[in-house]
Amino acid sequence: MAGKSKSMPLPQRLFTPLLILAFVAGIGLVQSFSYLPSAQLTAFIAAALVIMVLTRVYFPAALMAGILWASIFASVRLHDALPSELQQQDVQVAGYIDGLPDRRDADLRFDFNIDRAGGAIPVPGHIRLTWYRAPYDLKAGEYWRLNVRLKRPHGFANPGGMDYEQWLFSQGIGATGYVRESPENGKLEESPAFSIQRWRQWLDDQIGMRLQHSDMRGIVKALVLGNEQDITQDQWTVLRRTGTAHLIAISGSHISLIAGFCFFWTRRLCAAIGLMRWPPSAVAVVAAVFASVVYAGLADFAIPTRRALIMIALAMGAIFLQRNTRPLQVLMLALLLVTLHDPTAILSAGFWLSFAAIGIILYAAAGQLDRVGWWADLWKINWATSLGLAPLTLLFFQQVSLISPLANLLAIPVLGVLAIPLCLVAALLLPVVPAAGDFLLRGTETLLHGFWPLLQWMASLSWVQWTHSAPPWWTLLFAVPGVILLLAPRATPGRWLGLMLWLPALSQVPARPPADGFRLTLLDVGQGLSAVVQTQAHNLVFDTGARMGSGFDMGSAVVEPFLRDSGVANLDTLVISHGDNDHIGGAYSLHERVNIRQTLTSVPERLNGFSPLRCRAGQSWEWDGVRFDILSPDGDAAAAARKENDNSCVLRVARGNSCALLTADIEKEAENRLLEIYGAGLRCRVLVVPHHGSNTSSTGAFLAAVQPEYALIPAGFLNRFNFPRPQVMQRYQTQGALVLNTAEEGAIRAEFAPDGGLVIDRYRTSHTRYWNAR
Repeated sequence: MAGKSKSMPLPQRLFTPLLILAFVAGIGLVQSFSYLPSAQLTAFIAAALVIMVLTRVYFPAALMAGILWASIFASVRLHDALPSELQQQDVQVAGYIDGLPDRRDADLRFDFNIDRAGGAIPVPGHIRLTWYRAPYDLKAGEYWRLNVRLKRPHGFANPGGMDYEQWLFSQGIGATGYVRESPENGKLEESPAFSIQRWRQWLDDQIGMRLQHSDMRGIVKALVLGNEQDITQDQWTVLRRTGTAHLIAISGSHISLIAGFCFFWTRRLCAAIGLMRWPPSAVAVVAAVFASVVYAGLADFAIPTRRALIMIALAMGAIFLQRNTRPLQVLMLALLLVTLHDPTAILSAGFWLSFAAIGIILYAAAGQLDRVGWWADLWKINWATSLGLAPLTLLFFQQVSLISPLANLLAIPVLGVLAIPLCLVAALLLPVVPAAGDFLLRGTETLLHGFWPLLQWMASLSWVQWTHSAPPWWTLLFAVPGVILLLAPRATPGRWLGLMLWLPALSQVPARPPADGFRLTLLDVGQGLSAVVQTQAHNLVFDTGARMGSGFDMGSAVVEPFLRDSGVANLDTLVISHGDNDHIGGAYSLHERVNIRQTLTSVPERLNGFSPLRCRAGQSWEWDGVRFDILSPDGDAAAAARKENDNSCVLRVARGNSCALLTADIEKEAENRLLEIYGAGLRCRVLVVPHHGSNTSSTGAFLAAVQPEYALIPAGFLNRFNFPRPQVMQRYQTQGALVLNTAEEGAIRAEFAPDGGLVIDRYRTSHTRYWNAR
């Protein structure tokens, strides 16, 4: 039973792939840890691994090796983080602009590789900075001295939302911050003359200049440089709804296409000119690998391109060495090398989608392609990948494009076969023959302009995108075998029974509150407010957080993903308490993405297109045994003279003696009016703290009337207003309330049971991972 080779029941061709999968499973297991193993436990794992190898217990050893490697790698990366005591302190640093800066309006966002810090301060080597109202136009590769203020990686923490801290960790970014005004800020050196960074910046500037007035400029930049900054939100919507977004950003499919293109034509050229000194296949391999490296360099060797280079190098190496290597072996070896190079790669949805897509293509192509032509084969491959990747896209994005096979059938020849080669040849010609390069760029733009209306039309169809809440991970144990069965050869018995294996994933829906109960979720939207109230069959959103500038707001980044994750397709009521940006900023994007049946607000003039009703005290309704009351504003003659904050809509949600009070940004005057009208009737177990914990609100008399058990504060991490104020926190503590802050807890959920029970869940506590515990 020691696992010696003579007792192995598995064929040798499956033994190594399964070992690799065990190693990757160990890496994946670490990514579910709330905390990394201690030094003592790591030493124990290493000792256990040695014993397992010596006793030839191979599969547990591979699992342990994955756990050990991922733990060590993560520990080293976490060590390169900003010390807590340096947060919000001015630090002078010098280093290089890493990658193409992203200009949004007057602001610049860019990655910065620190070469040295003033006073030998221990700062991370790689940080992300924003320069508000930047007076300079920064370029990739330039060497700058900057005065910065940093903080440890921190992002919004919400169900269904992007884990920004995970993304920063996977990118090796140890701190974020902004550039402070200082006379010492300045460029010390230009980018090196022959660096990749300078070449990328020059190409980006050239494309931007030559296609300045074209709405396809962002698409062309993405195809050439992997730079997606100029792609509009409307264009992303078209790409997502048609399932063609993967064709835009430089990824494994792009580099594989270029490698295949160069290999095929180089080998044909060698044969045509009679080159005999070197084998044509060997020459073609060198050309394919060289082209792949150049294209990956144009994308700044981003993580997806590194994965692709490893896979291409393995495949081309087998051809060069004339080894009859099975595709499965190449795929598994690539999986091993990618995870050895960077275990955090498995945190990316692109990692799983790219490897799964290649596996599906290999499986579907194995003896199942017809001889009738490449068009039919392309259709079969598109159908197979769309079906095969559906469980993963549903898990990662909670949506599946139903028109993806057809859209990709048409888009791959246009974007992949025509547009990408044209763009690359244009990029090579621009420095030497500018006129020819410009001609090809404009030709690519014309091609995209001609094809884009077709994608827009497909995206406009109401049925093209199916949305469903993310299924539990265990349902993949049924859905993946279901896909394998469905894609099996036609003669396979019971092939269509694969649909039955999809039922667990399709039938799982998020639990709703019971009748006579309700759920309040205060979302983490930074310095702003958004809350969602759910009853058994109805949904309400109270405020939508801020709009942060062109292309980003909390409605699309936080609120809509939360609703999608919660299985909410229709919103019964949207309440916009008042007109401050941190409350109304996400409303328009939410309106574009979610069907909203009714809108209440104190500022109906700010919500054109919503057909809003003005919120007034006395409005009330009941859903599923739960009562909703608008308590303020009262609409008297003095309302127009009050501050906008004091005219905020105030909502009470109640079932029996349990209630929650949502107060928006009311200040002392509005609190006093509420006390005069309702008095002890304001008492609620949960209070969403007025005005984010500002000293203008939360008076002692108001808190004495409400008597909250829980005070929930919607505030941003290290916000510039220093909310909540210490004196306000003291008032709540004196009152005996447990204060919870979204900046520290992430989204906060309060479950009000029909029997009067109340359960509080803190998202950062219940869903924390080791990269959050810093």
